[in-house]
Amino acid sequence: MIATQPKEQKKKELALGFIGVGWIGRNRMEAIRNNTQSRVASIVEPTKENAEEALKSAKEAKIISSTSEMLADEELDGIVIATPSAMHAQQSIEALKAGKAVFCQKPLGRTATEVREVVEASKEANKLLSVDLSYRYTKAFEAIYQLIRNGEIGDIYAVDLVFHNAYGPDKEWFYDIKRSGGGCVMDLGIHLVDLALWSLDFPKITNVRSHLFHQGKKLTSFEEQVEDFASVAMTSEKDNIINLECSWHVSAGRDAVIEARFYGTKGGAAFKNVNGSFYDFKAEKYTGTQTETLVTPPDEWSGRAGVVWANNVLENNSYAPQSGEEFIKTAEIIDRIYGR
Repeated sequence: MIATQPKEQKKKELALGFIGVGWIGRNRMEAIRNNTQSRVASIVEPTKENAEEALKSAKEAKIISSTSEMLADEELDGIVIATPSAMHAQQSIEALKAGKAVFCQKPLGRTATEVREVVEASKEANKLLSVDLSYRYTKAFEAIYQLIRNGEIGDIYAVDLVFHNAYGPDKEWFYDIKRSGGGCVMDLGIHLVDLALWSLDFPKITNVRSHLFHQGKKLTSFEEQVEDFASVAMTSEKDNIINLECSWHVSAGRDAVIEARFYGTKGGAAFKNVNGSFYDFKAEKYTGTQTETLVTPPDEWSGRAGVVWANNVLENNSYAPQSGEEFIKTAEIIDRIYGR
């Protein structure tokens, strides 16, 4: 009889560390803690009020002063990162090299070079890396994605993407190119570019033409300013046309306009927000002049990407080559939008 290696036993409870527990970090922490077999082992957060707020829902956690102390904890299985964008790549690499799985806010890096370095670290450590591309996990976009993948609206030849945020970010680092990597495209557009590429199976993009503005004036340099309005036209090798328009502080007549519309040879489909909401979405299918509503609110989706990541870590999932390639391809498109 040939002896076989016993399959690694599924871990019963994850021990997780959280770096950054502002509003988004706390939201993801609570979603993961409340919906998976996990506990909040430690938190690194420089703002006292944020740390105190996080402890209200994770009383078992300990507050520690440095990421190096957190990463030295051999009991930790994974790290959740919700810090300013400039820190994402370095913190992710350090966590992966310490043998931890990583769930990071978008963007994973400010440039494609940074993203490649993180993905390489995930590969070398053979640890799961995920990014909070949260709209993928809404019920409304899941319906659109299945519609497209099942061929129900035929071959997709055009995609219109719109994300207007009437307010813009309230943190000053978003407006600093060195710390953010870019303006509204990096903050908002990246979500919709990911949705379009994912739905189209990441075709090679042959042409990118972008027009970027700051307070109504066309940007020619990113040394001191980032764009607050962008209009981008992309073409794939399969002749898919992808148009993106996104902004901060635009007069949109509502809090937000968020849409991804797909036009196919048999029909159309749209993922769109409801009444200007940042949180409520619906999915519609179009055949000629007829509209079929596929999904309507409510849908508690905001922490779902983190829950999926944590469950995958519990299942002992490791480096995911396909996801890594997708992170890199999206980052390369973002670089081309910025002309770098």
